[in-house]
Amino acid sequence: MLEDYIQALPKTETHLHVEGALPYELLHAWAPARYPADPPFRRRSYRYASFPDFERILLENALPWFTTAERYHAACKVMFAGHAAQNVRYVETSFHLPVTQFINVPGPEIVAAIRSAAPAGLEVRVFAGMLRSDIAGSLRPTIDRLHEWEGLAGVDLHGFEQMPTEPGTAQIWARLRAAGKVTKCHAGEFDGPARVREAIEELGVTRIQHGVRAIEDPAVVKLAAERGVTFDICPISNVGLQVVPDMAHHPIRRLMQAGVRCTVSTDDPLCFANTLTEEYLALATGLNFSRSELAQIARNGWAVAAVPAEVRQAMLAEIDRLERSFAA
Repeated sequence: MLEDYIQALPKTETHLHVEGALPYELLHAWAPARYPADPPFRRRSYRYASFPDFERILLENALPWFTTAERYHAACKVMFAGHAAQNVRYVETSFHLPVTQFINVPGPEIVAAIRSAAPAGLEVRVFAGMLRSDIAGSLRPTIDRLHEWEGLAGVDLHGFEQMPTEPGTAQIWARLRAAGKVTKCHAGEFDGPARVREAIEELGVTRIQHGVRAIEDPAVVKLAAERGVTFDICPISNVGLQVVPDMAHHPIRRLMQAGVRCTVSTDDPLCFANTLTEEYLALATGLNFSRSELAQIARNGWAVAAVPAEVRQAMLAEIDRLERSFAA
């Protein structure tokens, strides 16, 4: 019954890394000796020792695959088919901008390859993700032209959060917003609430990727709520990376009760072997989320989705009808 309800909800996924979402079955079929069917890191009980440990495992598994735009397309066709099967209607996903230099493929070709893999009925928005240090390196000329990329929805700062944010990032993010791009920032995962405040007050973002450690400072939670900031949260990832000790201690409900809009996503299913359906189930079983609370998670995703107003209203109405029918 609960599974039926979650399946029926028209869902969004708003925090997903393409490279970290590589369907593992593709790797196993491609090179079974190198990629065994059930590696330990994909078991739900696995805990990553640190962010560098997680990043090493992700890159060791993902980078050998992503060598061409065609490989991005092939991976995304499988990935997006999985979304469609779960009744996910809208996805925001980012690719790692430095890969354009690693494989010598222009970014717009990667964006087009990802977008063209979406099946009918699934809206996909593509973001360019980069490290906090990238604007000071050889990628700067590329970053300075991102506002011209057709089909690029926005940008995201990701990677090792404790890395300092380069001076000038706020100006670049402001220029991109002026060009109609959405700006995101990973914060409040492996560093504390001060990085959430920095992202909101200095970088001007209203989309925080994770954000969960804001709970350590009520003033930052209040700031996020007052500014209408959305936290795109990944609960199973937070447990696997030991950001929180277990699902029962996850702060998502407390953040929502404090007025922060929260969505739920999978982050890097290559590394966590998770689906969006399982994220909803984890909230229901680990935090006793009610059907009403799960419906609110779905609504929150549509509140920030870059879709026409009539689509948003239709999805919200569908959620309302579903909630009423299951309550009857």
